[in-house]
Amino acid sequence: MAEILPVQWFPGHMAKTRRLMQENLRLVDLVVELADARIPQSSRNPELDRLLGGKPRLLLLNKSDSAEPEETRRWCQWYRGQGIPALAADCRTGQGLGQFLPAIRSVLAEKIAQWERNGMTGRTIRVMVVGIPNVGKSSLINRLAGNKRAKVEDRPGVTRGKQWVTLPGGVELLDMPGVLWPKFEDALAGERLAFVGSVKDEVLDVEHLAVRLLEVLAPTEGEKIAARYNLPLETVAESEPFDLLEQIGRKRGMLLPGGHVNTERAAITVVDEFRGGQWGRITLEKSP
Repeated sequence: MAEILPVQWFPGHMAKTRRLMQENLRLVDLVVELADARIPQSSRNPELDRLLGGKPRLLLLNKSDSAEPEETRRWCQWYRGQGIPALAADCRTGQGLGQFLPAIRSVLAEKIAQWERNGMTGRTIRVMVVGIPNVGKSSLINRLAGNKRAKVEDRPGVTRGKQWVTLPGGVELLDMPGVLWPKFEDALAGERLAFVGSVKDEVLDVEHLAVRLLEVLAPTEGEKIAARYNLPLETVAESEPFDLLEQIGRKRGMLLPGGHVNTERAAITVVDEFRGGQWGRITLEKSP
């Protein structure tokens, strides 16, 4: 059994982002928090409750096309039961985003009614978009704005400065850089963040990451792993995780001189294909 992957990554710009967030809260009416639908709880910054105070919030479970639909539905239901309005979407395809602006107006219904009573009908709604790195904030803004307003890359830490983006319908979004928190108290949460790509791969051992991913998912998602790598199901179920990684590399022809498997190359493939949804729809955290 491989040890849980130790993960700590808090670059200096993230401390700056926290200050930026606090300084700009007074400018917005609502905060949209993006989380990853595959790890809905681990991908929520535990510091946000303190940072945001009583500011109205909408939780958007992004990348729902990579998660199990029934689990995502249960998670949204659970969060609503906790008093947190929640919505599932996929920001790359736009699926579910038709509900986004109506949900904002629903959360702010009392405030909007108050503006109207005070003669401020049509006042612009200002929204701050927050979330961990690589959770899809730029994809959300680009999809809603209808053009490439924000830089998008499939790696954490691309958006560095704040950006205001005007949307149709009287809404302005303030895009904030992705922010993690200084210490992962829950080691499993840190590991899950590494699995989905919210921690820079440069600070990780990719072979350890791939072995742990196979170890965690083989018992429950063995059929998907077997189908993806054209292996017998019993091989996936019965192999030690590192042996399974070697068999995947051998199946894909990733061989070094002498017939040894290039396990680093195999590990990169395993991790990239999981993150890209090529294993199928998988939720790493089941709803309470």
